[in-house]
Amino acid sequence: MKVTVEREVGGRTLSLTTGELAKQASGAVVVRYGDTVLFVASQTGPSRPGIDFFPLTVDYRERYAAAGRFAGGYLKREGRPTNREILTCRLTDRPLRPLFPKGFHDEVQVMANVLSFDGINEPDVLTMIGASAGLMLAPLPFGGPIAGVRVGSVDGELVVMPTMEQMAQSSLDLIVAGSTESVLMIEGFADQMPEDEMLKAIMFAHKHIVELCEMQNEFAQKAGAEKFVFEAPAGNPFAGLVQEEAYDKLKRIKQIKLKQDRYGETAELKKGLIDRLFPDGATETSDGKTLGDLKEAFYQVEHRVIRDLILDGKRIDGRTPTDLRAVICSVTDLPHVHGSAVFTRGETQSLATITLGTTRDAQRMDTLAGEVSSRFMLHYYFPSFSVGECRPIRGPGRREIGHGCLAERSLAPVIPTEERFPYTIRVISDIMESNGSSSMASVCSATLALMDAGVPISQPVAGISIGVVKEGGRHILLTDIMGDEDHHGDMDFKVAGTGKGITGIQLDLKIDGIDEQIIREALEQARESRRVLLKTMLKALGRPRKDVSPSAPRLLQTKIDPEKIGLLIGPGGRTIRALQSETGAEINIEDDGTVTIAAVNLESADAAMARVEAMTEDIKVGRTYNGTVSSVKDFGAFIEIAPGKDGLCHISELSDGFVKSVSDICKVGDKMAVKVIAVDEQNRVKLSRRAVLAEQAAEDGGDDEATDDDDD
Repeated sequence: MKVTVEREVGGRTLSLTTGELAKQASGAVVVRYGDTVLFVASQTGPSRPGIDFFPLTVDYRERYAAAGRFAGGYLKREGRPTNREILTCRLTDRPLRPLFPKGFHDEVQVMANVLSFDGINEPDVLTMIGASAGLMLAPLPFGGPIAGVRVGSVDGELVVMPTMEQMAQSSLDLIVAGSTESVLMIEGFADQMPEDEMLKAIMFAHKHIVELCEMQNEFAQKAGAEKFVFEAPAGNPFAGLVQEEAYDKLKRIKQIKLKQDRYGETAELKKGLIDRLFPDGATETSDGKTLGDLKEAFYQVEHRVIRDLILDGKRIDGRTPTDLRAVICSVTDLPHVHGSAVFTRGETQSLATITLGTTRDAQRMDTLAGEVSSRFMLHYYFPSFSVGECRPIRGPGRREIGHGCLAERSLAPVIPTEERFPYTIRVISDIMESNGSSSMASVCSATLALMDAGVPISQPVAGISIGVVKEGGRHILLTDIMGDEDHHGDMDFKVAGTGKGITGIQLDLKIDGIDEQIIREALEQARESRRVLLKTMLKALGRPRKDVSPSAPRLLQTKIDPEKIGLLIGPGGRTIRALQSETGAEINIEDDGTVTIAAVNLESADAAMARVEAMTEDIKVGRTYNGTVSSVKDFGAFIEIAPGKDGLCHISELSDGFVKSVSDICKVGDKMAVKVIAVDEQNRVKLSRRAVLAEQAAEDGGDDEATDDDDD
């Protein structure tokens, strides 16, 4: 039976439909908003033997056919997921995962495909709505519904589900997911938005989330979905034993400050229990208790110990809830790197390096909306040695892509415009050591490295992570959470920004939501910590360096009349190739007439710029040009002052004295500085070498006078 439910959201109709496609799926929903259409299927299957976690998989794909386009490049079939698709998968997974009960280990898969893209309404947020609706229809213990909305700020007004055109003018890109009662996930980026305005935008989003959740409840009811009752597994047979033998010992161990020492003693305690209860490598006792049961019981006691310590006001390393770990910042001296810095906070350390390039180095990406280009990118690397482990070295995973994007977009608002700083900028953040919030450490190290590279950022940016432990009506917020506090706590709330406001925000929860009070307190606690971080960072380097690194390419930029692009390129590209060969510079020309010149040194760049300006600018009376003698006549010399442009220097203007023959002064091919003294109605140019010689003599005389005065 086909069922459709509709609501008006942001001035356009949002509809959910089921019963028409994929009838064998556990739950299948078509989401339509405007003319953007998504198909989302949820599927469940039996759990794998021995699994001790919830195997939720979210997959999202944008096929170019949805926009009536072919994929760029040789292959016309889409391959591995793009960064945007991976980020949408993470965006959808995060609010869904906490709403499944503990102990539920069945396979669950959510698959979303964009079927139609209208170029107006973004499909990424619709994935969360479709995934929740599909899970509501499936025989699963899903504690939804949830919904997600995007909020923009156009001319100071908050807009729900803004169009792509509105987003191009928006100073805010905020995505919030939640249930009818609380907020579950936040991911947003803004142009230094104050905390109170960000909170207002979050709660504005939640108001619309409530309406979309009510819509899904109606949808599930009309579709005849039955509530699935989950029977929690039996209690762990080792729970009491491990609680009695390990709780007090773990309470002491978990207050050891150094991570490796703490982990080492925890492992020894665990191994002692295993060796005693499962001797000789056994995995099961005679009465059916398993090694997995013991490990799970040990984990639960460890989890309880850490939470109890925090609730008692005792953090693992002895800090108060609002204390930062020790912070050390420095800019490094890597010889051929254009900028670099190390940021260390406790046992988390990021080494950031900067590479500056030309417009040709910009990242070009194929999307549903067409090809886009990015001149600023941040790539995050998380090697296994950073946490003292050995793992296979493969390409970047979803976590690395997600953390890199968060840091990149948190820094983007302070990156100078291309007109002011025409370089392409690549940041690499290598995590050298990790014990909590390495993505925010990447923001801090990247800020220092950008300033070291001479990138004129408008404001320095710092980032911090706030955690929470919440039980009943009580909660404790933790500034600068460590790995254990993140793992055993309930929240990871990352906030990046300047002294003026927030540039990036990301909330992940392990519980079924937080309220406005916790969000408000977390934002304020993050603001205070950010101020402390910025002061420490600016002691290492107070402002961007005045010039880029000597090893960086030298870039100059100018704007020419687009009608003169052909003149600059020349027939078959001969003119521009000759310019590049003669000056050693690389010259890029945009369709709007923007010319970017890149060279290994400033002299080459200046020489190329002078040639470009001479070719494309109108000849100006009074300006001096470095020309080349193109022909010699009895009455004077014709001098090429720009490719394709020459003028006559009459014999009387060749020297400040009498000239008997032009050939006494110059021959074809000679370089000569000449001044334009007239341009007649027929655009004929009159040049003078005599005027240049007179100016040089005056300058030399002025220098002599100054020297004489100094001597006196």
